[in-house]
Amino acid sequence: MKKKIITTLNAPAPLGPYNQAVKSGNTLYISGQIPLIPETMELFSGTIKEETELVMNHLNAILEAADMKFEHVVKTSIFIDDMDNFGKINDVYGRFFNNDTAPARETVAVKTLPKNVRIEISMIAVK
Repeated sequence: MKKKIITTLNAPAPLGPYNQAVKSGNTLYISGQIPLIPETMELFSGTIKEETELVMNHLNAILEAADMKFEHVVKTSIFIDDMDNFGKINDVYGRFFNNDTAPARETVAVKTLPKNVRIEISMIAVK
């Protein structure tokens, strides 16, 4: 099966040898997104809620570039540096999904993330 690379200027460019997303058949695999400002590729520094909102907006832009929406997301992986932030992150994350169609998800606390950010989210979507 052929794969199609999905890119958008409305999300940060890759920081290494990977792509924002890859579509294979009707499945979209979105690379982990962190709170970078796409235009400058500088870290956004705000509250954890603001950082989560920015990450979710990046994911939305990538979904749109692939002609998909959050309702197509079947799996989400959330990596955070402090489980004490889970509730705040979950509040923002939850606004992007309808409970009836919300994806499967895991949230994992890790020691460090790229550029020492506090949150990274990746997704898999199917249309």
